[in-house]
Amino acid sequence: MLELAILGFLAEALLPGHELRRRVSQLTGYTRPVSDGSLYPAINRLTKAGLIERRADPAAGAARYVLSLTAAGRADMLQRLRKPADHEITDFTRFYIVLAFLSHLPEMAEQHAVLRRRLEFLEEPASFFYDHERPLRAEEVADPYRRGMLLTARATSRAERTWLRETLGEKPPAFDTACTDSDPHEPAAPTS
Repeated sequence: MLELAILGFLAEALLPGHELRRRVSQLTGYTRPVSDGSLYPAINRLTKAGLIERRADPAAGAARYVLSLTAAGRADMLQRLRKPADHEITDFTRFYIVLAFLSHLPEMAEQHAVLRRRLEFLEEPASFFYDHERPLRAEEVADPYRRGMLLTARATSRAERTWLRETLGEKPPAFDTACTDSDPHEPAAPTS
């Protein structure tokens, strides 16, 4: 996902390394901090692959450079956005990186195909806790902190599903319009 973030930000502007690091760090937030030890090797891999270019920036001083996206880099970024891996759809933070750059896909149908995959994932019953293979709902968990996790995840999942359906121009299923906390069709929590 670090590589997609690099490609995505460079699709928007030429950037020096330190500015790219700041933008990637802001996007990924506190959950996945970006260190120089991961960012600069990723930049080097993308440069060697011909996906980005590094060139001197004389206006910034000696040993300073700017990064830009190549035509091959743009094609690679678009392919990553068109066909995100399953874990990039199911993991909250990874999906948000995809979402941050999804508007780069030129066709709305391609954008919507990715959003539909996320919606399908969110509509599957899931939980952080299980009784054998059956996902446990918040109401079935005695531990108040685990129940809190499930309730928060349920609210987040509902809000995201609502946004996804609105964006896709779809109406919510009948069970979602009048869902209650005991609705068996509603996922208890996302699995990420």
